[in-house]
Amino acid sequence: MLALGEALTGRGHEVTLQTWERWRAPVEAAGMRFAPAPEYQVFPTRERPLKPYEAVLRATRVLEPELRALAPHAVVADILTLAPALAGERAGVPVATLIPHVDPRLPPGAPPYSLGARWPHTAAGRALWRATYRVVRRGLEQGRGELNETRRRLGLPAHEHVHNGISRALSIVGTFPQIEYPFPRPPESHIVGPLLWEPPFEEVELPPGEGPLVLVAPSTAQDAGHRLLRAALAGLADQPVRVLATWNRRTPDPPLGSVPANARVVDWLSYARTMPRCDLVVCHGGHGTVVRALASGCPVVVAPAAGDMNENAARVAWAGVGVRIPRRLVSARTIRLAVVRALADPSITARARELAAWAAENDGAQRAAELIEAFAGPSGGHGNIRSWTRDGLSDD
Repeated sequence: MLALGEALTGRGHEVTLQTWERWRAPVEAAGMRFAPAPEYQVFPTRERPLKPYEAVLRATRVLEPELRALAPHAVVADILTLAPALAGERAGVPVATLIPHVDPRLPPGAPPYSLGARWPHTAAGRALWRATYRVVRRGLEQGRGELNETRRRLGLPAHEHVHNGISRALSIVGTFPQIEYPFPRPPESHIVGPLLWEPPFEEVELPPGEGPLVLVAPSTAQDAGHRLLRAALAGLADQPVRVLATWNRRTPDPPLGSVPANARVVDWLSYARTMPRCDLVVCHGGHGTVVRALASGCPVVVAPAAGDMNENAARVAWAGVGVRIPRRLVSARTIRLAVVRALADPSITARARELAAWAAENDGAQRAAELIEAFAGPSGGHGNIRSWTRDGLSDD
């Protein structure tokens, strides 16, 4: 969302971005107006049993007066951030959805989203997944019913379609089209390429030597024990590669101990500055890390930890831009074998570089900004756009 806001601001629009206070500095540095989002418990706990859709209902009522006062030409909401979309609908403002990862709206005959299974190549495979879609459909219908009840309480009409938190006027999918499965999509859905943004950070010293440079880039939210990081350092210690690793400001406990001679471990680093200098990235498969690596021409070894990482790992393997390792099999040996395989297969590197070349010619944030301009109406280059991120008010 920050990448989109920067692009819209650069094109002459007035942009308000509402999210949590910790993002104020980069929002304002990019020339946007920062609006603080209410920060309260969204996920239910024993002490605070507020259910997700109750949080959405509360947040919508808080946001609506502010939205009406701002009177924007369009609202752009993250896929998980329903309150501003509902407030925008109540205020009569056009609402678009930003999907900052691969599209979760998969058709019958495709494996369920986030399961980690690959697109079927045979009629038998499609039939199998079509049978399981009945279970998926029941879950989608339950979600539709819960959201429709929230809509009813807000005086909004019910929707008959599932995935009814995604705008049917405009949805922007911020990922590579090359890792999206091939099936017909609605005309209002646009795959624009990744929307890349990161906070500024200085250069870090690379490990000495001339061997291929492997970056170990763990998740910032998963793998509390740094299992992937430890396995990568041990598995690559005797390989003819250089290893640059980060623990992303989550100090390992217990400590890592001695670091192999061919490795350097840092607290934090810039992916934008570092990945173009790398030959391979080892990661958990968060979408931002994967697409940043591919935009840099780096193949990836993915060991998914949770959530949509399984889906991203499946897309990496399907698109031929890397190697995946099931979470249960992560060890020094499997990391070593996967890295050796990825570096030895020229087709994997060639395919990753094809995606990098595509990204150089297709700026996802600029394309998304063009779509928002057209969507916002005849306001030209001086529209007033409002956007929200999932860190603000989320239902999931």
